[in-house]
Amino acid sequence: MAFELPPLPYDKGALAPHMSAETLEFHHGKHHKAYVDKTNGFVVDKGLEGRKLSEVIAHAKETGDRGLFNNSAQIWNHSFFWQCLTPTQAAPSGKLADLITSEFGSADELVKKIVAESTAHFSNGWGWLVLDGGKLKVTSLHDADTPVAHEGMQPLLTIDVWEHAYYIDYRNSRPGYLEAVTANLINWEFVARNLDGAGVSRADQEG
Repeated sequence: MAFELPPLPYDKGALAPHMSAETLEFHHGKHHKAYVDKTNGFVVDKGLEGRKLSEVIAHAKETGDRGLFNNSAQIWNHSFFWQCLTPTQAAPSGKLADLITSEFGSADELVKKIVAESTAHFSNGWGWLVLDGGKLKVTSLHDADTPVAHEGMQPLLTIDVWEHAYYIDYRNSRPGYLEAVTANLINWEFVARNLDGAGVSRADQEG
């Protein structure tokens, strides 16, 4: 069974004006789909049919196969990213809110750190909120790199900072994109669910 482009969890126009339907048509329908198509070609060529997406990512990292890693990891990263967004944002609550207060003082301070980290990240990559050693940590990873490939790094939230994420709506203004997304679109309920340590499974696929 080949990997598939997962459907968006909302209508393409649902995130406007902060993220337009045109952006989602290109970002999801073309960029994300291209990673799926390329990975499926690699999987057949390398005899990896039947492996889960997370297993393909791990195999690619272990063998130093950059082409396979870049494309398969980007499938997972994007599949996770779409779930991190919602048109009906609610504030963090429960255990997540307690952890945020303990580590950062407030949700506003956490968001400031995510925006600062993601803005300062050089070139392409992803901004992340992860659970590492039982504590919340803001970090960023380059290119297609992903927590799936890092033992002990449990993904909670990600923001795509590749230029294709914002060039239509914000041109070259990464800070404007980050401010808009963090202020209006973060799915804190999804972030809270990932505290169970099963975040990787939420964007995984059977092969």
